[in-house]
Order: sequence, then C-alpha cells, then structure tokens
Amino acid sequence: MDIINQLAAELQIRKEQADAAVQLIDEGNTIPFIARYRKEATGALDDETLRNLHERLQYLRNLEEKKTQVLQSIEEQGKLTPELRKKIAEAVTLVAVDDLYRPYRPKKRTRAMIAREKGLEPLANIILLQKTGKTIGKEALAYVDPEKGVETVQDAIAGSCDIIAEQVADRSDYRKSIREWTMKEGWLAVKAKDEKAESVYEMYYDFREPLSKMAGYRILAVNRGEKEKFLTVKVEAPEPQILHALCKTMIRDENGPMAAVLKEAVIDGYHRLIAPAIERDIRNELTEKAQSEAITVFGKNLKQLLMQPPIKGQTVLGWDPAFRTGCKLAVVDATGKVLDTVVIYPTAPQCKVKEAKKTVHDLIRKYHVTLISLGNGTASRESEQVITELLKEIPEKVSYVIVNEAGASVYSASKLATEEFPEFDVGQRSAASIARRLQDPLAELVKIEPKAIGVGQYQHDMNQKKLEETLHGVVEDCVNKVGVDLNTASFSLLSYISGISKTVAKNIVAYREANGQFHSREELKKVPKLGPKAFLQCAGFLRIPGGDNPLDNTGVHPESYEAAERLLARMGIEDMQIGAGCHLKKQIDDMDVLAEELQVGALTLQDIVEELEKPGRDPRNDMPKPILRTDVLEMKDLKEGMILKGTVRNVIDFGAFVDIGVHQDGLVHISQMSEKYIKHPLEVVSVGDIVDVQVLSVDTARKRIQLTMKIQTHA
Repeated sequence: MDIINQLAAELQIRKEQADAAVQLIDEGNTIPFIARYRKEATGALDDETLRNLHERLQYLRNLEEKKTQVLQSIEEQGKLTPELRKKIAEAVTLVAVDDLYRPYRPKKRTRAMIAREKGLEPLANIILLQKTGKTIGKEALAYVDPEKGVETVQDAIAGSCDIIAEQVADRSDYRKSIREWTMKEGWLAVKAKDEKAESVYEMYYDFREPLSKMAGYRILAVNRGEKEKFLTVKVEAPEPQILHALCKTMIRDENGPMAAVLKEAVIDGYHRLIAPAIERDIRNELTEKAQSEAITVFGKNLKQLLMQPPIKGQTVLGWDPAFRTGCKLAVVDATGKVLDTVVIYPTAPQCKVKEAKKTVHDLIRKYHVTLISLGNGTASRESEQVITELLKEIPEKVSYVIVNEAGASVYSASKLATEEFPEFDVGQRSAASIARRLQDPLAELVKIEPKAIGVGQYQHDMNQKKLEETLHGVVEDCVNKVGVDLNTASFSLLSYISGISKTVAKNIVAYREANGQFHSREELKKVPKLGPKAFLQCAGFLRIPGGDNPLDNTGVHPESYEAAERLLARMGIEDMQIGAGCHLKKQIDDMDVLAEELQVGALTLQDIVEELEKPGRDPRNDMPKPILRTDVLEMKDLKEGMILKGTVRNVIDFGAFVDIGVHQDGLVHISQMSEKYIKHPLEVVSVGDIVDVQVLSVDTARKRIQLTMKIQTHA
C-alpha cells in the first residue's frame, strides 16, 4: 500500500501535502509548529487536519507491520500463494487482514482439529466435492475406526461436518459479506434483565433499532447498561437470507446425496463459529465509531471552553459553594494573585446569611471587587440567591458569572495546587481556581487533567489512551494558538508549548526565578536542556512584552526576523512602530511579488504582516464574552414562550445544555436547533456560545427545562 497516496485520498489533500506533512512529523516536528511555521511545505494544512493525518499515519503503519507479520507466518507454514499475498497486500483494514489470516492462525484445539486427527478430512472433502454417487452412510462407513475414537457412522459424519463448519467459518470472503450484510440489514435488540428494576436505562428495556441507524450515544448508553447488568444486548442478523446464500454457494445439487449433511455443516458453521464472531466484530466496530465520535465532540467542546475570552483588568471574588462546610471565598487581583481568603456560612445548616453578606460586602469594598465568579456545584443555587440579594442592597456595581467548576476539586487536591498554594486548604485553592478560570480560562484549565473538565458524555467508557491523546492535542493546539508570556506563564502552561517537555518547562521557571525576567527569546538558549531543536519548535509561541526586540512579542518566528526587518525597512517603518496604526496590508500591492523580493514564502509573509499589524493579538477576543448577571431567575419564574439569552455549557450527540440563569441548565434537543436538517449539534452551536432560546416546557418536579432555538414570536 502506498501510505502517502492513501492519506491524500482519505483526507482529500494533495499527495505533495501529505508527503511533506509525513516528512515533517518523522523529523520530530510538533503539530502546532508544522501548522504555524511550515505552511509553505504543507500547503497550509491546519492543526486538525495534521492531527487526523498523524493518527491515520500511525494506523496505516501498524497495518503494514501486521501484514508483514502475517505474510511471514503463512510463508513459514509453506502455505503462501501469490493470490493470498496479493489479497493481504491490498487489504485496507486490520479486520480484513485478520479475516485472511484466520485459517492460518495457530488455534487452540478445535473440534475440527480433533476430527482431522481421527483421519476424517478425506470424508469432509468427499462431502464438499459432492461428486460421489453413494449415500453419506456408505461413504462414512469406511472411516469408522474405534481405535481412533470413531465408533460409529454418525461419529464419522459429525467429525467431517466439524471440519466443513470450520472451513466455511474461515473463508474471509464469506465473513466479509456476512459482516456487511448484518451491518446493513441487522438490528440491535435490547431487553431488560429485570423489567421491574428502576434505572436510567428504562427507555432501553424493550428497544430495537437497525444497526445502520444506531446513534453513537445510544450505543454507549446500551453498552453501559449491559456492563451494569441492567440490559441484555443482542445483534439480530438477517439469518434466513444469510443461510440461504451460504447454502446456495456451497450446495451444487439440492437433491444430491450430500446436500442434507452439507447444509447441516454450513448451518452449524454459521451458528457456532461465524455469527458470534461477527456479533463481536460489529459491536466492537459500533463502539469504536461511537467512542471516536464522542471523543471528537469532547475535543471540540474542550477547545471552545479553553478558548473562551479572558476577563482582564478586574478584581474577582471566587466563590466555591457548599452546605455543611461553608462557602470558600478567594479574592484574586487582576494579575491572578490571591489577596484574601475566607469561609462564610450562608447555606444550610448554619444559614448565617446576614453575617455572610457583611463579610462579602467588606471584601468588595476593601479590594474593589467588580466581579463574582460562582462555581456551579452543590449549593450554587442557594449561594446565587445570597449574591443577588446583596448586589441589590449595596451601592457598588458588581456583576456575577456562574462558572463551570468541573475539575476544580481535582486541581485543588493535586500536587500542583499544593506547590502553588502551600498555605491554603483544598477549599481555598478551589475558590482561587474558580476566580482565575474567569480571568484566564486557558491558563487555569491547563492545570487540570483535560478529561476531568467534563465537557462531554460517557468519558469513563472511552478508550482512555485515545481520549487522553486527543484532549492533550486540543490543549496543545489552544495554548500554542494563543501563545504565552514567557515571563509570567506557569509550569503547566509552558509544558503544553510546542517542543517543551515537562523537564524543560520546570527549567524555564527555575531559570526565571534565578535570573529574573527574560529580555529576549535568544536568552532561552541558556535554559538547561533547551537545545536548538526545542528552540526551533517553541520560540515562536513564547511572547516577551516589553523585551529588547519588539518582534519577540509577536508570533513571528526568530527564523523570519530578517525577512520581517527587510519588510519594515522597505515600508519605512521603525521596529518600535509596529502595532497600532501600522497598516502594512494596505501598502502591499502584490504579496507574491513582495515575498519573492524578500526571499520568504507568500504564506509566511502574510502571517508576518498580520503579526506586525497586531502584535500580541489574542485570538480568544473574537469569541463571545460570558454573560454577566446581576439578578437571578428561578425555575418557577420560567413560562412557556419566554425568550432568554443563555450560554452553551455542553454539547452532546442529541442536543446542547444551555445555562439560562436558573440553577438547572435547559436542554435544546437537536430537532429544536435549526429549521434545516442537521446531523450533529456542533453544526450549529459550540460550548461557550451565547444563544437566544425560547422556553418550550418546564418540569419543576423532575428539574427539566426544554428549550428551542427555533424562536416563535406572535404578533
């Protein structure tokens, strides 16, 4: 297989693009570096395409390795024919290679093996050839041999049928057809183990759906229900058609003396050997596809969450709500430094509302707090009530935002949080994290294991290795897209920068602490273990505001400084004039001609121009800002037909959960998202989006709110 051609065809890119990307990956370049600084080579492939290419490259290389092992094994057995070699070489999936290898794979002792040992293979061949004029009984009589364990004619027939059943089951072309047929025409049937048992799986207690139409989230739900022993799951294949086709292929004369016994062997081969294996294959395939879709959704949700715009220049009060142990508060200044922490008890069982309000008001006055960041966990609803009452009572203008606190408790109990806040307890650290994740979501959320951030579904049922790799890639892409301030970035943030390992990230922080601020990117070369290769990968993503060279605060890579300086000189602009008012694009008539003159690629020149016009530009500023609230709605305040603004908190296969300012997020079902047909909610919304929604129904008892984005206004 030509892997480069295969990648180009699958990803719908040119062969040269695939070839260049593979070469750059093999040289040890990171995806963010290739996407940003090797656009000329790859024809500007983006990070998502490059990650897909990398994943498929690994799969296809594993496939080629597997083919080599299989060919070697069959050759050693002396059974490799030119036709089989060709089939294996042309196989495009690991399943196809496994099917072809099945007859030659070393097996445990099977019924067919035992029958062969008893000398029954010639009888099996007589039955398969269907050329004898004798009855099966007369043919079998010659193979009765009590010494070999063949006591009767029936024993001889049964043994030869076992050999035929295995031969039928080992035919790769049969398995392929049956698998495709079952997938196309089969059903997934789900039943309750105990119909009286209460569970979240009740909708699946008597459920049937065509395999070809099973949605990913249903597959994962059914799998979990089966694992938790509430459900039994069965693949229903189009058995009559499959058996009819198999018999028609195998039996030449339906009235011949071997027809009945051959039919019996074929049916046994299907029921005992093919059907269970195909059921496993299909369920594995459905699960893998469902997991892959869920991981993609998880990754896209995480990206949106990480890329939410920071709220800068405000002193924030982080509020970690709780009942019995009290609400932990932390005041954080505009740079993220913790100024004060305190515990208040406005919620049950203490209900010290008056004292709590006084404490919060004192903090607002003392530190000029302008924003309260409230975690959405336990007692969030009750805390929100206290906050809104207080905001009405005080003269200061303060808003609040409800923040998804997923992962805050994981972070606050981590080794990293202990190192960052050795003098704080878990609750104080959590409150500080809740405040900071509003000020700079990316910088704070990188401290938490990505899957603990909880923007997805069924994450514990995923292939954990693939989930971790995907989410790590998402975080890496986001951090490098934004870039980080070399003089303030935490170890966690630095360790996601292209080319920087955890060891090097620690060394950068240690160097900074020992020598003070970095004044240039060149100084990075003095950091222990940060060699030329790492410098090449990371330099462009690290920013130095107010450093010796203004270009060090841009996304221009040091390898392109000369080209940038030639460009500025040609346009008559001083280094110090880059940024505001530096309208380079308007002065360039032909980017290609200028690129040739400056001896730089046109795509690279385009990036240089954009960076010089807006040095230090934060791509997150283009995202919708969080909704700042001053008042609270309760579920009882909601009425059908009400139109509200909300923030998308989570996107799943069948819809999206939207925070509309009441404690319970409302569900917008996929059917309520758009007037036109959509396959997935991500076609319409992403996590963090601000959307207009209309209330469809409110079920206070079950705490369910149904919303629609197809807003109806009546004159």
